[in-house]
Amino acid sequence: MKTIADLGEDGLITRLCQDLATSPHVLVGPGDDCAVIDSPDLLTLLKTDAVVSGVHFRPDEDARRVGWKSIARVLSDFAAMGGQPGEFMITIALEKSTPASWVTDLYSGITKCLHQYGGVIVGGETTSLPTGAPALVSISARGTVARDHLVTRSGGKPGEGIFVTGSLGGSITGKHLDFSPRLPEARWLCENFKPTAMMDLSDGLAKDLPRLCKMSQVGFQLQPDQIPLTPGFSLEAALNDGEDYELLFTSSRENLLLQAWPDFFPSLPLTKIGTLTSDPGDQLDGGWDHFGERP
Repeated sequence: MKTIADLGEDGLITRLCQDLATSPHVLVGPGDDCAVIDSPDLLTLLKTDAVVSGVHFRPDEDARRVGWKSIARVLSDFAAMGGQPGEFMITIALEKSTPASWVTDLYSGITKCLHQYGGVIVGGETTSLPTGAPALVSISARGTVARDHLVTRSGGKPGEGIFVTGSLGGSITGKHLDFSPRLPEARWLCENFKPTAMMDLSDGLAKDLPRLCKMSQVGFQLQPDQIPLTPGFSLEAALNDGEDYELLFTSSRENLLLQAWPDFFPSLPLTKIGTLTSDPGDQLDGGWDHFGERP
């Protein structure tokens, strides 16, 4: 009998989604950063995400950082689709012995992130957990995106450049808790140099780039020496650590894009790291898998 460890995260998601019903109003279903629902004016983005103690944060972590991360992860997915945040619902599952101050600090981090990037809390749920169970914070959210700004993972074409924002690797040092979701950058891109395909880097370049290329039905050729590394970390870390939450996107407008970017985002690097190909090209194996083997 196969276990979910045998399937891996992508294999499990494929099995769960293969027989799901759909609707004419669903423009993008499971498999991208957000679901996309058709509507008369703006398209609706739907997203749910969860962080779990011992998986996404240490049990003794500052709850304000946990709150920030729980919201910023969702905002990063909205950015990856070219969208903007709207309404949020927060579910928390905690042991009864959890200090009340931990919960108020959690909400302090949540509201700080929403205040900076937009979005409002409209409801949620609280529930207790058995003694010893890890804390869980689950976020459900609605965002919006202009029809002509929507970017999915499936639009990349052979010959286009592959780009990343920021630097990769070393998230374990704290970046995974304090990162800035790239909403302003994604909005600027969609208004000026709309990417052909885009996603956020949550599971590592070695896991996420093949996902994007699979959706776009293309291959890729990387330039490893061009991958921007977080100071003090290796190429292996950049490929495999995950939780960078930078934008990974493709574009055919390489020269104009690279010339214009520094004028608007002087403190955030933008780097071309490779090219999409019509053949399978390079192969990558690694990154984070929730149900995979741990090193």
